[in-house]
Amino acid sequence: MGEERLVREAILMVASHGAPRVLVAGLTFGEQILDDCRRSALEAGVRVRTRPTASEDRLDLVVEAVH
Repeated sequence: MGEERLVREAILMVASHGAPRVLVAGLTFGEQILDDCRRSALEAGVRVRTRPTASEDRLDLVVEAVH
């Protein structure tokens, strides 16, 4: 799925210190991929959290370094 790939690439970017935080916004399937992405993030030493949006059918995910 394309959205999951976007989040996994954001995880790699933060885990490799390419950015301290990445916002992946407007995901249609965010709820469906959230658990898998959180597991991948923890394995990479970062975390994924949700961010509120104005649209109920969309989800924003923030990937950030764990301090």
